[in-house]
Amino acid sequence: MAGTSNTSPSRGADSIRKLGEYKQSPWLDFIQRSYTESGKLKGLVDLDDLRGVTSNPAIFEKAIGSGTDYDPQINELLAKDALPPGELYETLAITDIRAACAVMHPVFEKTKKIDGYVSLEVSPYLAFDTKGTIEEARRLWKEVDRDNLMIKIPGTKEGTVAVRDAIEDGINVNVTLLFALDAYKAVLEAYISGLEARAAKGESVADIASVASFFVSRIDGKIDAEIDRRVAAGDKDAEALKALRGKVAIANAKLAYQHYLEVTKSPRWQALAQKGAQPQRLLWASTGTKDKAYSDVLYVEELIGENTVNTIPPATFDAFRDHGKIRASLIENVDAARQVLADAKRLGLDLDGVTSTLVVEGCAAFSKSFDTLLGAVAAKREAVLGKRLLHVSADLPSELRDIVAEAEATWSTEGLVRRLWKKDASVWTNGPEAKWLGWLNIVQERLAHVDELETLARDVKARGFSDVLLLGMGGSSLGPEVLEKTFGQKAGWPKLHVLDSTDPQQVSTFEKAVDVKKTLFIVASKSGGTLEPNILFAYFWDVAKKALGKDPGDNFIAITDPNSHMQDVAKEHHFWRTFFGDPAIGGRFSVLSNFGLVPAAVSGIEVRKFLESTRLMIESCDASVPAEVNPGISLGLILGHAAKNFGRDKVTIQASEGIASFGAWLEQLVAESTGKIGRGLVPIDEEELGSPEVYGKDRVFVDLLLGDEKPNSRLAALRNAGSPVVTVRLTDPEQIGQAFFLFELAIAVVGSVLDIDPFDQPDVEFSKVETRKLTSAYEETGSLPKEAPFAVDGDLSFYADDKNVAALGKGDAVSILKKHFARVGAGDYVGLLAYIERDLETRRWAQDVRMKLRDALKVATAAEFGPRFLHSTGQAYKGGPNSGVFLQVTATDANDLPVPGYRFTFGVVKAAQARGDFEVLSSRERRALRVHINGSLEAGLKTLADAISKAITGA
Repeated sequence: MAGTSNTSPSRGADSIRKLGEYKQSPWLDFIQRSYTESGKLKGLVDLDDLRGVTSNPAIFEKAIGSGTDYDPQINELLAKDALPPGELYETLAITDIRAACAVMHPVFEKTKKIDGYVSLEVSPYLAFDTKGTIEEARRLWKEVDRDNLMIKIPGTKEGTVAVRDAIEDGINVNVTLLFALDAYKAVLEAYISGLEARAAKGESVADIASVASFFVSRIDGKIDAEIDRRVAAGDKDAEALKALRGKVAIANAKLAYQHYLEVTKSPRWQALAQKGAQPQRLLWASTGTKDKAYSDVLYVEELIGENTVNTIPPATFDAFRDHGKIRASLIENVDAARQVLADAKRLGLDLDGVTSTLVVEGCAAFSKSFDTLLGAVAAKREAVLGKRLLHVSADLPSELRDIVAEAEATWSTEGLVRRLWKKDASVWTNGPEAKWLGWLNIVQERLAHVDELETLARDVKARGFSDVLLLGMGGSSLGPEVLEKTFGQKAGWPKLHVLDSTDPQQVSTFEKAVDVKKTLFIVASKSGGTLEPNILFAYFWDVAKKALGKDPGDNFIAITDPNSHMQDVAKEHHFWRTFFGDPAIGGRFSVLSNFGLVPAAVSGIEVRKFLESTRLMIESCDASVPAEVNPGISLGLILGHAAKNFGRDKVTIQASEGIASFGAWLEQLVAESTGKIGRGLVPIDEEELGSPEVYGKDRVFVDLLLGDEKPNSRLAALRNAGSPVVTVRLTDPEQIGQAFFLFELAIAVVGSVLDIDPFDQPDVEFSKVETRKLTSAYEETGSLPKEAPFAVDGDLSFYADDKNVAALGKGDAVSILKKHFARVGAGDYVGLLAYIERDLETRRWAQDVRMKLRDALKVATAAEFGPRFLHSTGQAYKGGPNSGVFLQVTATDANDLPVPGYRFTFGVVKAAQARGDFEVLSSRERRALRVHINGSLEAGLKTLADAISKAITGA
């Protein structure tokens, strides 16, 4: 087939149209809504005999990402349904593709289905995923539903397998990103094999079209750059190298065409042709000239041949129309083309290596363009939704900002956002993480069954309950508590109360706060084996039975996982209702499941509206949103890298009064998820802001604002002093659901950064074990094991393990406390752990003490109440960094309460929990001291506060 055409070159304003005389089809490598709607695309069909349109992520990035062409449809779509950015983009793209298909359909009919095609690419993220590619190809083919559509599939090894399956399915395919002759041969084989498989099933092969897009100019870009480098370095073959400049890509394409000609003459192909099969035409892509030393129409002029396509970018299209020369160039000088490739190989230009690199780079470039495109769509979506979304912003020191930006780029490059949403455990430790990711999809699942919750709400209201008392711990209680505190009591609905303590005084307080006869009791326990909800159930079942004079099952609801012990209890006691959680969701991630939604529904919160609002944030964070603009991913990378790279592992939570309770829920999420194997973040809630002088360099501040409330004025000074500040602004309380999900995702990302499993809580379990040992001992003997203080000062008795006693020595309260707090160093924190009733007065006492400690020692301080913190921050205190100095406070209960069916009392359980907690702290070699108050709690707390003040100030 080598030789020179006798046809004289022609030029002029109709050069594009004349390509048809050489049986080459000009396609346009461009798509944009305004171009189609204005009639310009049809104008090219009429003027230049344009025969097809191709698109790719880079083209759509320019079309959708800039300008306002797509804004009206975006506004219209989001007014109906808050689509995630990926679905929003696809809807926009499909609208464009369908419109272009309509313009090109007359060409499709005129050419008897040879031309008139419009190409839409599968996600570039799937370039190395055969299964994902064929699934998306089938989905897009069905969704667009146009017979002159072509689905673009990359010519990777994985994509080539998908090409065969797509052809067998009857899908028109444009195989893209072909550079190497061997890759093209494999693609052509896949096309033929697909047709043969289809024919073997008795299905038609006559209506299927395919092109193989062979990329051209990028090859010369790589080869020429290597030639220039070697020539500049004084290579001995400089002249021979320079002779190859701008020739390798065209030579490579000519030999690909020769293979095409050979295959189409083969008996195997002719058998398919007799059945009406179209040949898979070669399509020349990347035909815009990159090197200004070459003609701007080089890659059009030199690749003209029968039964081929050239997809031409707009600028090159115009240039070729103006001054392109027409000749049958593709079959010219084929032997010379072979010599060019032989010389390139002899000179070590490594065409095979170049083409392999270009495939990888091409996929990466399209993925990056897709990231940019989806980021732009996400930004437009956020702008349209406006105040329907909470807003996240961050003021970061430059060094942290740079590392976070680098991490965001890595997450995009490695597809980690998509892998997380696919529940790929390799995002974390490749352990059991995948089985704990049900929270990612629970809102959509609950919305699909929201009528169950709405029916419950109507039934509760109809029954006239005055109160709802939830009995739970940790994840079963902290989320509902946020909802109760945030939304308050709704008019005409029962008041929600949340009890998560074994302190007998607190149990009694809650009992007195409700009208037992008109109270709906919710027992919330995932496993049904947790001690606290079980004994709270036993107590209030007995109370309700006495008040009602009958078994009170009709006044009880259970929330538990399927097949749990609590399900059996509910069935045995004839509970009114039982609602199930998702076993694939851990307690601290369960607030958006039934564990949070059932209490919400029965207290009058409109769960449908709440879930729909929450879904907006989930969609803002979904798999289609690149890390750079994904609020949950970005927040997680900030928190994770602040700790990992800069030691800023104390997350200090500030919150507007209307959403202040969110901090306690966030404490548990942060501490239990990240505080393990000596790593993690330590959450600091309700610590009043001070001046920069009282802080070290271990803080990140998270400011949760509601409405138009201004940030705390002290944050500006802290920011100026170099502290990272993240601001999360909610327009209204309903967006608390968005905040729940935002931080769930962020903390999952922190786990990835710190290389830990964020879904286990090993040290919480150890505390439970120690508590069970003590309560079991009490059941057997009627008393807890004896213990002796190492020092007594008035009503204060001090306890510690041998190592801590050796460090503290014996003496009065002030001297012991002075030595204890003298062990606090830079980067440490103080944990005040009080096993007493959590009420207004005790919380004020704790706040006063912690502020004095913070200001004197210049470290973070946590004030927690037991036993609730055991299911929350207790994990980080025991399993996280060994930077905590702990003062546990216990007291003799003024009054105690029995636990029906057990020998022990609530006071005994609380004491066992405190001792079990302290035992685990000691076994982890924490700096821990326990002080027990004998007698009046009020007087003892004052005495202790005075002693602490003297110990840290010397006054």
